[in-house]
Amino acid sequence: MRERRKTLVGTVTSDKMDKTVVVSIERVTRHPLYGKIMKINKKYKAHDENNEAKLGDTVRICECRPISKDKSYFVQEILERGVVVDDIVDRTA
Repeated sequence: MRERRKTLVGTVTSDKMDKTVVVSIERVTRHPLYGKIMKINKKYKAHDENNEAKLGDTVRICECRPISKDKSYFVQEILERGVVVDDIVDRTA
């Protein structure tokens, strides 16, 4: 049963909620009529029990039973840590 679960790889775009991260999945598809190649982003809410995933991390999420209204995925593993950027800007110049 576990082998049939859908797994997706994406980037964490928000970690402000408790035990939840928003993961953006980007896929490339072709327009059905015009043939143009388009990038399509879709956001999924995923359960992160220990609040380990941070903003910018690349994670693998796996399908599970519905945990809440919007959450049907959980963070399986963190593949790559994101770059930490400070929000402090020198405005005196």
